[in-house]
Amino acid sequence: MTDDIRDRMVSVLPRLRRFAYALTGNTEQGDDLVQDACLRALSRMDLWQPGTRLDSWMYRIAQNIWLDRLRANKVRGEVVDIEAMEGMTGSDGRQVAESELTLQAVAAAMGRLPAEQRAMVALVCIEGASYKEAAEIVGVPVGTVMSRLARARRTIHALLNTRGRPNGARLQEKTES
Repeated sequence: MTDDIRDRMVSVLPRLRRFAYALTGNTEQGDDLVQDACLRALSRMDLWQPGTRLDSWMYRIAQNIWLDRLRANKVRGEVVDIEAMEGMTGSDGRQVAESELTLQAVAAAMGRLPAEQRAMVALVCIEGASYKEAAEIVGVPVGTVMSRLARARRTIHALLNTRGRPNGARLQEKTES
């Protein structure tokens, strides 16, 4: 490559950078696009025809790279910069998936309880009713509420910690530290 071509490429850079920014709408992505366009132009300098406009050739290279990225993003989805997302709070995907699986397992275990035990779990554990309130609602003594809840909790615990789970997986009890 001659010094003349090198100087012409350098003189095109500010305009190419503005063009790349206009395409991407982002300074960092625009700079990456310029760098990639320069690398491609240098690696394929033999394809450039002397006597033609070097700036037009480089603009076309940048535009083609940008279009290729747009097409790739449609296939792959949006690319997110992890470093830019560090400060953002959100749900941990693994935690959400584990919670969903746990909820499904508990719901399945609840479905296997006898109706009177399921009613007690729903009233006391889900709705937050006291034993006395649950007893009044169902029309049984408080002792019956307590024994039904105890049996329901034992059954749910056994169902969650046996082979009733997919692939023999077990739920681990979380302890406060």
